[in-house]
Amino acid sequence: MRLRRLTLQNYRNAALVQCAFEGRLQFFIGGNGQGKTNLLESVGCLTALRSFRTSDNRHLIAHGQAEAAIACTVEHERFGETTVTVKLRADGKEVWTDHERVTRLADYLGRFPTVVFSSQDQQLIRGAPAGRRRWLDLTLAAMDAGYLKTLQTYHRALAERNALLKRGQAGADATQELAAFEQTLAPAAADLSVRRAEGLRSLGTEVTRAYARIAEAEPVELSYKPDGLDGGDAQAWRVLFEKTRARDAQFRATMSGPHRDDFICTVNGRSAKDFASEGQQRSLVIAVRLAQAVWFHERGGVRPLLLADDVLGELDPVRRERFWAAIDPEAQVLATGTTPPANGIGVGWQMFRVTAGQVSPEQEAR
Repeated sequence: MRLRRLTLQNYRNAALVQCAFEGRLQFFIGGNGQGKTNLLESVGCLTALRSFRTSDNRHLIAHGQAEAAIACTVEHERFGETTVTVKLRADGKEVWTDHERVTRLADYLGRFPTVVFSSQDQQLIRGAPAGRRRWLDLTLAAMDAGYLKTLQTYHRALAERNALLKRGQAGADATQELAAFEQTLAPAAADLSVRRAEGLRSLGTEVTRAYARIAEAEPVELSYKPDGLDGGDAQAWRVLFEKTRARDAQFRATMSGPHRDDFICTVNGRSAKDFASEGQQRSLVIAVRLAQAVWFHERGGVRPLLLADDVLGELDPVRRERFWAAIDPEAQVLATGTTPPANGIGVGWQMFRVTAGQVSPEQEAR
């Protein structure tokens, strides 16, 4: 997939931006706080209609405006030239492809994949389990409508069960209601557990390959850490939820289940969070993103756009060279930085200057 035109209106600090892209390498240069990341963020919304920085649409809309809009024209492997328009409001969003409104998220996910390389990716190693679950859910759902459906079913049933627990009701009626919710919750938990384990095994294989190309020859692994049960037996999950009712009633929340799952990254068999060096952690998160790009391409048949947000400058020269050798040579890369790309990092960059939300093409490519 190639992005050919990008138009933003009232998106963060961009009142009106219009860019036309040629070739496969684009670089946005400017000082800190000028809006470079906003451009990549807007393009990243193509994948799952959400920002990689915030879950609140209000943060994406320019101050004093009721709505923001993102319009992209892409050359697509399956659909040819396609226009995608996303309208963002505080209370929701609208999505249009070629002037036809999208009414179901499941029909849209996976069509326009992007992969973001950001300094925030360090949280995949260092951060809380919720961030890793969010990344895994978005990655798997982007290529599997069945995963998204199961995830939505699970969280609806979980919310209903938790609402009953918070009311603190007791007796036969409450027990029957809990059992009713668990009839839906248990099979969804079993399905999520299986799909996450399979997804992480597949992604982990690609992470190992990517890490070997950009770092040292040391073993890395992604390990699934389910909360509750490790398996797809719905009856076993029903028994677990039944056994934990008393404890859950005390805490007024469901304390076990896929909503508390995690996965860990290891280097040389040891937790990357606790034992890996800064360089190892940085290489590992880049390997995770490279693996995600390969995984998207293999499963969806579409090359994702690669969005590199001021991360190349954080790599030492050897890792920068290995990074460029590792990425798909046919993929389009949109990158940002406060200084131009160093010599030897790609050729034929189309350069854009970003100043206070305004974007202008530089006269010469690099």
